[in-house]
Amino acid sequence: MKKHKNEAQLLKMALEIGLAYAHKRGFSIPNKKGFSEKDKVECVYRLLVQDQLIGPLPEDKEDGPNMRHRLVMWISHKLPTEHPLLN
Repeated sequence: MKKHKNEAQLLKMALEIGLAYAHKRGFSIPNKKGFSEKDKVECVYRLLVQDQLIGPLPEDKEDGPNMRHRLVMWISHKLPTEHPLLN
């Protein structure tokens, strides 16, 4: 699994866009302190898989780091090639 140079910023962007997408779909994912980033990653990942916007991970590889990486890959493919986070 190759890490991106700006993986933390890309993950933050993926979560923002993913949570906005979830809200538009009618899901309420809490954005409170008690709801951890790990939980948000899993919720956004599962919603995107359900809507077939990203491919699912194999069941034995469904863990936090792999879900985070899948979200980073998803957002990096959605951004234009000249976006500063991709350089």
